[in-house]
Amino acid sequence: MGQQLTDDERLTLKTGAFGAVFLVSNADPGMLAMFRESFAASETLAQASGPVREALTTGPLPRLPRDSALEIESVVLPALGRALDILREKSPQDVAGYRSLVLAAADRVARAHRGVTPAEVAALDKIRSALAELA
Repeated sequence: MGQQLTDDERLTLKTGAFGAVFLVSNADPGMLAMFRESFAASETLAQASGPVREALTTGPLPRLPRDSALEIESVVLPALGRALDILREKSPQDVAGYRSLVLAAADRVARAHRGVTPAEVAALDKIRSALAELA
């Protein structure tokens, strides 16, 4: 059994997961797309379990920049890496699940509205890189 996550650690996991979804959604913005994408992401993220579920369903929502893709990336991509480090230390059995969950949610967002655009593919690639297993 893993160790209890702190409030800051839970917020880091949430920032990474919600931020990844936002990064993909923001890559091809549009009001109708946003509704479909948020629904698709919430269905996937709801499948989390254990400490990851607790992190995603409790506490405040993460504060994400909204001005530019680079600003969003500068917050989200490091949060994904830190989230994996936190889970490796405190709940190693949940590392693969968090990675899979975030990738699945981001992928569902990309596919939720009129197919996957090149900008969404680029965002997914950055998320995948941030979640890549360290050699």
